[in-house]
Amino acid sequence: MSELLVAGTNQGVVVARRESGVWQVQSRSLETHRVNSLSVQKGTVLAGTRQGIYRSIDLGQTWQPASEGLTEHHVRWLAHHPDESGRVLAGTEPAALYLSRDGGQTWAERPEVAQLRDEHGWYLPYSPEAGCVRGFAFAAGGDRVYAAVEVGGLLRSDDGGETWRLAGGSSGDPRALPEGHIHPDVHSVAVHPSSPDLIFAPTGGGFYSSEDGGETWEQSYRCYCRAVWANPQDAGNLILGPADSVDRDGRVEKSYDGGKTWGPDSEGLEVPWPRHMVERFQQENQDLWAVLSNGELLAAPLATLAWRRILPEVGRVRTLAIASL
Repeated sequence: MSELLVAGTNQGVVVARRESGVWQVQSRSLETHRVNSLSVQKGTVLAGTRQGIYRSIDLGQTWQPASEGLTEHHVRWLAHHPDESGRVLAGTEPAALYLSRDGGQTWAERPEVAQLRDEHGWYLPYSPEAGCVRGFAFAAGGDRVYAAVEVGGLLRSDDGGETWRLAGGSSGDPRALPEGHIHPDVHSVAVHPSSPDLIFAPTGGGFYSSEDGGETWEQSYRCYCRAVWANPQDAGNLILGPADSVDRDGRVEKSYDGGKTWGPDSEGLEVPWPRHMVERFQQENQDLWAVLSNGELLAAPLATLAWRRILPEVGRVRTLAIASL
């Protein structure tokens, strides 16, 4: 079985194939678009751009517009339901959330999200838009879903993304942080397969975890962070991409006790990085991938976690997906 790497970049989609352990670029497409997010399921690829969603049924060789039903077209994140073919979520800037039941061909807004956005005054520090939905996490079984909102908090759905509410420990107020709540600047979210209630969230105000489905939170690292990976076999084993502030002294660290203590995980890296940090971690098969905020792409075998740079000639990678042939 061979693998394809589908990378979203500032200049479209790049497809690469691994040959004898080396990734080689096979094609480029959508080159006039900045691709913020990709999601792949059974050969269908969805690409989220500033101009809406594009859909490919031939692993990125050809594309068709797929934005019917979107009222906001700057798409920040896409995610296929892991168990239900055809169900897909899309998050946008300004913050809105859409559901597709036909594999991304058409979309229906979940109106309660925009209502929460307007009620609480969600915002972005780098854009005039009113916040953005920039991450999803499906719990095992797929009924429970979480969504990360920058700057607004954490959303929760208990019906596979049909309806949404603020998690109990997220006030929705972007300028307040009540005791026991999560920082409102939520950059991504991960849920552990052992329990739909065990979730991890990197934020602009530190790394947070919850053991009760987001009702209460504990901060275990005071930093600026956007990315975390939780070992599916061991909930105490975490890899985090902390920084001292936005894109300042970024690094990779690991914990074996659920985040109580941290140590470096930097084999193959020259860290701290003075002007960038980890934007996303993503596990694909037996590799852990890291997209950096400067557009570099790293990978490490889970067995060794020895990091190496992948496809340096591509540049400005923003997101990736791996498809098996």
